Amino acid sequence: MSTPLSAVLWDMDGTLVDTEPYWMAAEGPLVESFGGTWSHEQALRLVGLGLDDAARIFQDAGVRMGVHDIVDHLTDDVMRQLGEKGVPFRPGARELLADLRRAGIRTALVTMSLSRMARRVVDLIEFEAFDLIVAGDEVTRPKPFPDPYLRACELLGITPGEAVAIEDSPNGLRSAVASGAAVIGVPHMVSLTGVGAHALWPTLEDRTAADVVSFHRAHRERTGDVA
Repeated sequence: MSTPLSAVLWDMDGTLVDTEPYWMAAEGPLVESFGGTWSHEQALRLVGLGLDDAARIFQDAGVRMGVHDIVDHLTDDVMRQLGEKGVPFRPGARELLADLRRAGIRTALVTMSLSRMARRVVDLIEFEAFDLIVAGDEVTRPKPFPDPYLRACELLGITPGEAVAIEDSPNGLRSAVASGAAVIGVPHMVSLTGVGAHALWPTLEDRTAADVVSFHRAHRERTGDVA
């Protein structure tokens, strides 16, 4: 019998909510305010990257601010946009999250955004959506290192083999796969082909808790992980 599913670990930006355009809308004006230029292609390379690492790239692009000041500036801008425009959930994400909760499967949010932003998004969900949040300012090494997902499993009291992670970015996928979780990639702004996801779902629309349980069971049986 394969190891049972105990928890589903969600990435936030681009997987649960479509905030990547908000980040991109904040990035260009910041670089331009220091006389630089910022392209869409440059912005895409930051998808799923830890905020401190992204801040250093902005410094290389000419932004004369400290790493933490850059992170705070971008986070404040994105939170302002969330307040003005609302939280844009990805197709099917809120519905799948609610179905997992009804099924009694624990959930965690594993994001490289700051904890204050992650909690703001979670507070706007109309049901108790997550058992815990692991944010970018709560881990030593960000995605693509496995630390964020390992930390979530540690706090939940489970092994990575008992978890499914859902991600939309190459960096996030690498982090989740390295942790030992079974990983579903849901492409959004960048391709996930060849990155190592154990399954690629084009969308979360019409997906249910039963689909996630079936995926996890098949993955554990395929890898020979039996209880």
